[in-house]
Amino acid sequence: MPEAEGLDNHWFEPIADHLGSAYLRYSFTKGTVSEVDALVEMGGFGPGHRLLDVGCGPGRHVLELASRGIQVVGVDISSTFVEVARQAVDTAGLGHLAEFVVGDARRLGDVEGLGTNFDGVVSLCQGAFGLTGGPGSESSPNRELDESIMAGFAAALRPGGMLVLSAFSSYFQVQHLDETEAFDAETGVSHEHTVVMDEAGASQEAELWTTCYTPRELRLLARLVGLTPTAVWGVTPGRYGATPPSIECPEFLLVAQRPTGNC
Repeated sequence: MPEAEGLDNHWFEPIADHLGSAYLRYSFTKGTVSEVDALVEMGGFGPGHRLLDVGCGPGRHVLELASRGIQVVGVDISSTFVEVARQAVDTAGLGHLAEFVVGDARRLGDVEGLGTNFDGVVSLCQGAFGLTGGPGSESSPNRELDESIMAGFAAALRPGGMLVLSAFSSYFQVQHLDETEAFDAETGVSHEHTVVMDEAGASQEAELWTTCYTPRELRLLARLVGLTPTAVWGVTPGRYGATPPSIECPEFLLVAQRPTGNC
């Protein structure tokens, strides 16, 4: 896919290439079933609905949704993750319900053949939203692209369709910084130094840049792109539910709807 003018290659791509299927070894990926239980309830999703998972990674939510009879398209910037997801779909025999496309959330409308009119859009575990800080962001449009990413989500929804996305909590992040992390108060970006390992156990140093939010900021951003926020919940990976936000919640889950009628 050709690079869009003014956008750099994403800093997460080489990390994903190194991780491959080893991404699914991390503890935060182990709550897929309970997370999808909550998504289905919050969005009213079921068989016959068509969903878009942006930043789908190796496809764990896509496969669980498809196993429940829901048609899902997964999009991820990493061709390595997409290949892992396609292999999992073939193994599960869910190719009639789940498909995967390589694409950049920063230019979702340019992803060939993706289409619009989805009943729901999900973006979880910082799969796309919240990852726009990073190298080069001081001198390029990469610095604050979450607005355009959310606008892409809104454009992909049918009128009445639901968006469900997770974002790191600024409150939690600043309370739990350690020596490997720094928090930029101006941008809300958490910068972490870590080590990632592939399937063979080979390690690689990595830097992560994640933009953190407050519930108010998520609601304002949703309204800015024409969505109506219906709830913001305080969540932990593997434990999604209708829990009010608090400063002790590591993530917030935004639920928002595209208005019906003229919009």
